Amino acid sequence: MSERPSAFRLVFAPVRALFVSDASAGILLILVAVAAMLAANSTFADEYQQLFYGKLAFTPIPKLYDLHLWINDGLMAIFFFVVGLEVKREWIEGQLSSAQQRRLPILAAVAGMAVPALFYVGVIGGDAELMRGWAIPAATDIAFAMGVLGLLGNRCPASLRLFLLTVAIVDDIGAVLVIALFYTANIKLMWLAGAGAIVVAMMAMNRMKVTNVWPFILMALVLWYFVLNSGIHATIAGVVAALTIPMVGKDDDTMLERLEHGLAPWSAYLIVPVFGFANAGVPLAGIGLEGLLAPLPLAIAAGLFLGKQVGIFSAIWIADKVGFAPRPDNANWQEIWGVSILCGIGFTMSLFISGLAFTGDALLINEAKLGILGGSLISAIAGYLILRLSTEHPDDAKNPYVEEG
Repeated sequence: MSERPSAFRLVFAPVRALFVSDASAGILLILVAVAAMLAANSTFADEYQQLFYGKLAFTPIPKLYDLHLWINDGLMAIFFFVVGLEVKREWIEGQLSSAQQRRLPILAAVAGMAVPALFYVGVIGGDAELMRGWAIPAATDIAFAMGVLGLLGNRCPASLRLFLLTVAIVDDIGAVLVIALFYTANIKLMWLAGAGAIVVAMMAMNRMKVTNVWPFILMALVLWYFVLNSGIHATIAGVVAALTIPMVGKDDDTMLERLEHGLAPWSAYLIVPVFGFANAGVPLAGIGLEGLLAPLPLAIAAGLFLGKQVGIFSAIWIADKVGFAPRPDNANWQEIWGVSILCGIGFTMSLFISGLAFTGDALLINEAKLGILGGSLISAIAGYLILRLSTEHPDDAKNPYVEEG
């Protein structure tokens, strides 16, 4: 008889399954994107714009003067905090915990960011104004991509699900670094120094094995406020704060896992959908075929759909052939191609980066949204169809996180 799993693992299993086999979060994002497009092109279009971009009558933080800023700079910091927690857990004791395990996901993620950027630059040519958007097609949306895999049931081997998840995690690390390095305003050194002092204090609490979560939460809020005023995008504070959370606990769980367990559903089912609804609405009035084929949306769509699959599939094929890292177990090349295409779904992070790249230019932001939605939709449909036609793997149908007992 196998050992009974701990109560924490039984509770945490559904949260982990959310990122592996559950399609609900991805379906919710699809519905949110459709709702945003309908709202932005209906008789309620003015109300939609006023809701998110109208100046608030009162705000405790003057820099966040409308609801859109509160969502993108405030609420999304929690999303990035959850990303940081998952990255740290995977790096310390998960699928990225050894050099051998990291090889293929890191290689695939790097190629999956670099090649789409090259496609983007190639399409826009020498347009300096559009060059700031080079990173828009570089990110993969975890919830959307895993949601499509969830719809496929057992037609995709568990090894490929895990591979897609780890690539998306490494991809998120790259996206965070890109935001920090390339999409920052003028740095204000005093605020940045204050943020650094907070990080040092949080690291000291980690070393002292503080097991009470509230000092970390309070310090994270202060860190967010300092970073908001420093010139670096405030959401970076979420990732940095997450990396200071200790892997210690009172029982058989850890503080990091408790936080991830508590926040992951809120992030997947509230924060990201709210962000999607606030950012995915694009007014289509006056946009014809010429608008859809403008350099910016075409470059983004090409980067997501073509660049992602070329970069990731090529990286896996070369790594396997030269012996650098084997391809995922029980996966044929058609399935790997299908998953490579699914990595072209760039909804959440791509929308986020487009807002940073073209701040204040509503026309370019709307064009970028068209490219993101178009490229992501094509990637989702094509990836689904390719995997749907693949050989079934009934032995992988069982949820890998449900244990026998």
